[in-house]
Amino acid sequence: MNKVALVTGATRGIGKQIALTFAENGYDVAINYRKENEELENIKKEIEVNNVKCLAVQGDVSSFEDCERFVKEIIEEYGKIDVLVNNAGITRDGLLMRMSEEDFDSVIDVNLKGVFCTMKNIVPIMMKQKSGRIINISSMYGLVGNTAISTVAYHSSKGGVVNFTRAVAAELAKYNITCNAICPGYFETELTKPVLDTKEFQEYM
Repeated sequence: MNKVALVTGATRGIGKQIALTFAENGYDVAINYRKENEELENIKKEIEVNNVKCLAVQGDVSSFEDCERFVKEIIEEYGKIDVLVNNAGITRDGLLMRMSEEDFDSVIDVNLKGVFCTMKNIVPIMMKQKSGRIINISSMYGLVGNTAISTVAYHSSKGGVVNFTRAVAAELAKYNITCNAICPGYFETELTKPVLDTKEFQEYM
């Protein structure tokens, strides 16, 4: 039986490549997406070319009810979840004094609360399995500031992911469940391109 990996925010950018890499290594994959998009069927086909299964599950990771539902769908299909990759994320760029409460809340809800919602529903499954691997995608800006473009909400959320990971890793180690965070630097995706193309960023780099 193949191992099973769930990747959130998996229809583009980092998430898509992570899902494809799992498939290339013989994993059955569950890809989470928030809204229907033209890439969904394409990535399913790309995954299934590797003679593995692909299940697409819709849901907003910031909604506990959505996470509860799509985790149940995955268990009904595969019977287990061996690996969780919390990749779903958004950004709302802006200086502190220009940041609206709504934008700040939306970033925290997806990037940080979303990690909580998925893990709250999946960790009990991994505990019963007595094994599991959790990978949280943070950012270099979870560790350092940016003097060129202030993305206060994004920095806050990704810093939260790093420390959330530290706390949970210690909590779950005795159950043979590992939890790690990856903090990528700059490379172009649909999420980062609007920032990378700005004059301020080019001057900063």
